[in-house]
Amino acid sequence: MSHDLDAIKGSAPPLITPFKDGAVDYDAYAGLVEFHLERSHCILVNGTTSEPAMLTVEERNKTCDTAIEVVKGRAPVIVATGSQNLIETKQLTDHAAQAGADALLIVTPYYSRPPQRGIIEYYLEATQGHDVPWMIYHIPGRAAVSVTLDTVKELKDRSPTFVGMKHAVNDLGFVSECLDAFPDYKVFVGLEELSYPMMAVGAVGLMNAVGNLCPQKLSDMCEAVWAGDMARGQDLHASLLELNQSVFYDTNPIPLKYMMKRMGLIPKNEHRLPMAPALPELEKRLDGVLERAGLI
Repeated sequence: MSHDLDAIKGSAPPLITPFKDGAVDYDAYAGLVEFHLERSHCILVNGTTSEPAMLTVEERNKTCDTAIEVVKGRAPVIVATGSQNLIETKQLTDHAAQAGADALLIVTPYYSRPPQRGIIEYYLEATQGHDVPWMIYHIPGRAAVSVTLDTVKELKDRSPTFVGMKHAVNDLGFVSECLDAFPDYKVFVGLEELSYPMMAVGAVGLMNAVGNLCPQKLSDMCEAVWAGDMARGQDLHASLLELNQSVFYDTNPIPLKYMMKRMGLIPKNEHRLPMAPALPELEKRLDGVLERAGLI
């Protein structure tokens, strides 16, 4: 692999997808990418917070292109290319690889609940023919399927471009097992509540939705851990408690988009069905969170 694996670390918030009158607002999206270039270590495109299930393959590919065009090599661009459908996953993966993505994040195929042997072959088929580093997106709560340590070991044996995972499940033990088996395995934290604890046991960075609101704090936490300043890392983690919780007061990214609109980060708080904007009582609750965090 010719890609700079050492740069694939730090805070990489999964950017939301702005909509305007039902269409993806690519100008607003480009603005978000530019905003994060000054505050985050990596740009993560089409993660769960981006509402990818509500986007077409063409729209996901265009957000990928938009991010890469804006970044112009100033930071690593990680593109999430997974779907429940292998054909779509290959289309998204092929496009991201050809467009110049620095790494790929591929969710476990959701809904169908495949066996481990099926997951292994799915990943090998999806990434065949590319030299782009790729990671599993491990999120059993949404995908309804987990990966095992044996699956990780077989993928490491059979795919030279497999480098790690985003771990979005409350299981520090599995992270420790993976890092024990593969010391160079890149683990990104996918649960806000585990940001500092998982970094403390060896995760290389954060892929947390809350980073859309306060990206600098997440980058600072990563850098504190890297510097061995664990007390500062823990303090930053503690200071984010209410914000971390607020992201999940309703289905992500419903609270997030409302708060970003209130902060002036996006022009409109718009979703595509079956997602829907925050209700008035939730808006009031989120206003209080933002005020206490000093964000409005």
